[in-house]
Amino acid sequence: QVQLVESGGGLVQDGGSLRLSCAASGRAFIRYFMGWFRQAPGKEREFVAAISWSGSSLYYAESVKGRFTISRDNAKNTVYLQMNSLKSEDTAVYYCVADSHRPIGTSKTLEDYEYWGQGTQVTVSS
Repeated sequence: QVQLVESGGGLVQDGGSLRLSCAASGRAFIRYFMGWFRQAPGKEREFVAAISWSGSSLYYAESVKGRFTISRDNAKNTVYLQMNSLKSEDTAVYYCVADSHRPIGTSKTLEDYEYWGQGTQVTVSS
């Protein structure tokens, strides 16, 4: 069993930055594919970014490419999402996702993955 706890969300102005963290409990964190989804008000949940076990492979949605950076620290059982040049359309609840078999982003449905957190709110004011 893995528990994921997101933190770092908040209110930021247009063009600002935030760094989200996702702390994972349980063993074998290094064996999990990790990633982030988000859901904006009135919109479907969408894939944001993913990272492989080793951190050598990174994947991003087109809408965040060049602005967001995903990383992981396996010694701390934590994955990060550095968000720069934030826009109002980035306003959403951000969910951390983990799966030991399925790379994050191969399914658009959050419930297809093994674990996800409760989410953290990011609000970008224009």
